[in-house]
Amino acid sequence: MGRTCKEPYLLGTLDIRSAGPRCKMLLGDLNGDGRMEMLLVHPDNRQDVRYIPHQVQCLTAFDLEGNLLWQTGKPDANAGSAGSDYPAQIADIDGDGRLEVLCVMDGRFLILDGASGEVKNSYGLPHEHAHDCIIVANLTGGAFASDIILKDRYHTMWAMDRHFNLLWTHHGNPGHFPWVYDLDGDGKDEVMAGYDLLDHDGQKLWSCKDLEDHADCIWVGDVNGDGHPELVIGGSVTVMYDRFGKELWRYEGSIESQHIALGRFRIDKPGLQIAGLDRIVREDDGKGLKGKDGLFLLDCEGVEIWKEDRQTDGWLTIIEPIRGWEADSADLILAYRRGGGVWPSLYDGEMNVVVEFPLNGYAVHADVCGSGTEQVIIYNDDTAAIYACKPLVLSDGRSGRALPQPKRLSSSTLYPGGEIPL
Repeated sequence: MGRTCKEPYLLGTLDIRSAGPRCKMLLGDLNGDGRMEMLLVHPDNRQDVRYIPHQVQCLTAFDLEGNLLWQTGKPDANAGSAGSDYPAQIADIDGDGRLEVLCVMDGRFLILDGASGEVKNSYGLPHEHAHDCIIVANLTGGAFASDIILKDRYHTMWAMDRHFNLLWTHHGNPGHFPWVYDLDGDGKDEVMAGYDLLDHDGQKLWSCKDLEDHADCIWVGDVNGDGHPELVIGGSVTVMYDRFGKELWRYEGSIESQHIALGRFRIDKPGLQIAGLDRIVREDDGKGLKGKDGLFLLDCEGVEIWKEDRQTDGWLTIIEPIRGWEADSADLILAYRRGGGVWPSLYDGEMNVVVEFPLNGYAVHADVCGSGTEQVIIYNDDTAAIYACKPLVLSDGRSGRALPQPKRLSSSTLYPGGEIPL
């Protein structure tokens, strides 16, 4: 305990006001030059997204120096806020080695050229509300993930192939962001749709038992070190299942497990650990507390290692794991949107703040220039600030060799889930 908090290195501060307010940032090497670009996704002006989610109003691409590369659509000063996901992703959907931008805009599913923003294909939606999020999957057994899953806010999912032919529809409780993973090794993804595991053809394989409300986030990884993937789900509780649907443990020491994250946060313990975010008090409790959340950490058996006794208000924290902030180091927990005067920070597996970022906002992270370590970008309506663990010259990454797009960056969501490779 008591590890010293380090100052991050500021690599650049960029003006992103031309993208419009309340954007979500996506990352990817859009033009194939060897560095990632920043894509700012601006939502439509729907103000109440509890039941009908956002569409995209405008897309703006910047390079790492802040140069505006292209813009599609027009920002709206009255855009809604991030109460739901924005339906946009960056992925190589046609396997040509160049990234496309996928989005739902003006009631259409669009595939845009990543380098120029020009529309390559446009398709009608399977339903007018099928735009809560976009999930890229391999349901048909191709050489790469080229199928698309769309969903409405809480009830229905639609699976399409790359030409937007409907493969199947699922009615149920799919949670916020279903996760796709080839659990049985047949070359086709299964879909963890909330509390239901679906086969690649949409058939239900098994369901979680005795879980309330809906799944907030889903992670896949070999948590217990048995050589096989497990599924960890955060919702009303945090629970882990094997790939056949057997419940291995559940942690009920939280009020609402809003976010979880898998990682090797403690190298002194076996397997993976599960970081979590407990939403303890939603909004104002009527006693002067403006909502409160707290971090926690579980071992591979679901036993609590520690839980944050937070003394400040703030109940909207988002957490993600970072692997590679420094070379050959343990994973860290990135926590942002904390409120209560708490800056976005990196926490280690002993609950120490090891890095504090001096700018409030949302966060994204990736190795943006092929440096071998990850950088963190904190952004708000006005500014994007790029931070690293050490000095870097971002322009050195312009190699002309396209950076690969990790699955994590093609699966961007307000409710981060993910996978840890076996």
